[in-house]
Amino acid sequence: MTAAPKTNTSALISTNPAENYAVLGSVPMSTKAEVSEKVAAAKTAFPAWRDTSLSERLKCAGKLRDLFIENKKEIAEITTKEMGMPMTQSLFTVDRAVAYMDWALANAESALAPVKTYESDTEINHVVHLPRGVLAAISPWNFPASNFVWATFQYVIAGNTIVFKNSEEVQLTAQLLEKLINASGFPKGVFNVIYGDGEVAQALIADDIDMINFTGSTRVGQILAKQAGEKFIPAVLELGGSDPAVVFADANIQKTVQAIYAGRFTNCGQICRSAKRLVIHKNIVDEVLERLQELIQTKTIGNPLDENTDIGPLAAERQQKLLISQVEDAKAKGATILCGGYVPDTLKGSYYAPTIITGITDDMEIWKEEVFGPVLPVRTFHTYEEAMKLANDSIYGLGASVYTEDKKLAKQACHDIESGMVKVNTTEFGRPENPFGGVKLSGMGRENGVWGFHDACITKIIAEEK
Repeated sequence: MTAAPKTNTSALISTNPAENYAVLGSVPMSTKAEVSEKVAAAKTAFPAWRDTSLSERLKCAGKLRDLFIENKKEIAEITTKEMGMPMTQSLFTVDRAVAYMDWALANAESALAPVKTYESDTEINHVVHLPRGVLAAISPWNFPASNFVWATFQYVIAGNTIVFKNSEEVQLTAQLLEKLINASGFPKGVFNVIYGDGEVAQALIADDIDMINFTGSTRVGQILAKQAGEKFIPAVLELGGSDPAVVFADANIQKTVQAIYAGRFTNCGQICRSAKRLVIHKNIVDEVLERLQELIQTKTIGNPLDENTDIGPLAAERQQKLLISQVEDAKAKGATILCGGYVPDTLKGSYYAPTIITGITDDMEIWKEEVFGPVLPVRTFHTYEEAMKLANDSIYGLGASVYTEDKKLAKQACHDIESGMVKVNTTEFGRPENPFGGVKLSGMGRENGVWGFHDACITKIIAEEK
């Protein structure tokens, strides 16, 4: 059995993690010279694109949005085949990408408009938002359509030019995205795509770029942050997460169980801001876990192309192996597997059964590290102080969720949890209007909303005489 993706000196081989890694196709790797050509093209195109009216830039971006809608099924199908997301979820993530496009298209004019900061009888001051230049955008594999939009769409509307590299796990998806880009009418050099692995990404970062947008692991993000610092260019980094779901004793158990299932097991648990650690009051832990296990038993694990499938495979064999090692470490240190904890022997590919683990201690990898798969570690608390200590016991601080019917308690917990985003009960912070990003080792900068447009730009103050 061979892990996906396979590589050789000139191509990446795309494989299907749901079908025993059957080969889907191959994509030529971009050479260092080709990367430099794309960066140079973006550099050359930047002045004219910067000076193009916002209305004209929006026309190209709007055409790309229309093509996403027209090619929705094709985008979803290649996503499902390359990284294993169930087809129903793949279709949803294309819709979600379009929703973010729609918001950016509708709000770009107001978000990028000059802001008057001072006025007197003789003088007026304005803040203007100007594009930075060439953006190196590097995206992961877990939500290819929406990750692409988050990494590029606001930037190109704001007047930046783009060199985009998708994860090596989804290079056929990247080819389709390039096809749609080329059909959108962007001038030559404005929107460029390169293909390859980490070495290709490093060639891009080493070139003459003006900004970095990266979503991926904290380890790689730290490397890029250092390189950005050496270049003295900005970087928006959306990195790892180990989001706590804190369930207080008065929580609505039915709603909470549904929310925890969706937050942990959607996309086979491969979501940066999913609920990766359950921190629950001792008085209700037994009932919540019993109901959660009952819900899991109603779900179907299998071929992601089947519309009845709820949980597909992990994106690659290497993801499966890492998850197995994290679970085995917990078992060796005394944890208890309530359900799951195994690779289904009837399925061929990078599958893993949805898993709940109790008896978690501080020294377990499953508690200290990000768990990118359908595994939920559980710890209990008695006092509010214990809950906050467990919630904040992480190097990460991306998102969090709080479950309680006490609004005062919820407000206090939202204040005390160390994260860039937090939601209460069945609310949702992942909306186009809202900034997305974390604290601690979960990254820096923000994507989406007005804040995403502003992080894509230079903020410049202009003082003029009347």
